[in-house]
Amino acid sequence: MSDRKNTDETRKRLLDHGVALMLMNGYRGAGLADILKAAQVPKGSFYYYFESKEAFGAEAIGHYLAPFLRRLTERLREPGKSGLDALAGYFRELAGELEANGFKGGCLLGNLMGEIADASPASREALKKGVDRYRDLLAEGLARAQTEGLARKDRSASAMADLLIDGWQGAMLRMKIEQSAAPLHAFIEETLLGYCAA
Repeated sequence: MSDRKNTDETRKRLLDHGVALMLMNGYRGAGLADILKAAQVPKGSFYYYFESKEAFGAEAIGHYLAPFLRRLTERLREPGKSGLDALAGYFRELAGELEANGFKGGCLLGNLMGEIADASPASREALKKGVDRYRDLLAEGLARAQTEGLARKDRSASAMADLLIDGWQGAMLRMKIEQSAAPLHAFIEETLLGYCAA
């Protein structure tokens, strides 16, 4: 195995375990020693892969978000589904996974927005980039639904997508305190499907 492949695999392992620990304990609660131990990487090796914990946190945001963006893209590309059906299916799938996981963790983006966005310029930039990419995909589905005559046209797809992000993050916070999927399903039925054309 090449040194480059070893380096890439170790880096990915650090990010995987770092994301898991940050979801459970927050950014500040995920210490470097805990991340290194979970990833089975020797102490002192962290700075070979990342220049700082702040740089690690910024990269972890993109690492965490990548599979969600892939999944949303796949849902939007499914043949025979309207834009609204694709979005509703995506959010229903996420709600089911959160419920199956006992409502733990929530969304790393939302968690970090509240914890470190105002303290870390690198993380704030990574969060903004991630939210913008998410918003653009949601807007793509909503624009398609507008073209299909299924979504209201008195608001732009981008503006509605921004509200979807805000509503989903709020629903996940309510989910955590209520230990219930009801806020997630209410978001899907009332906010997302509330965009249906009259």
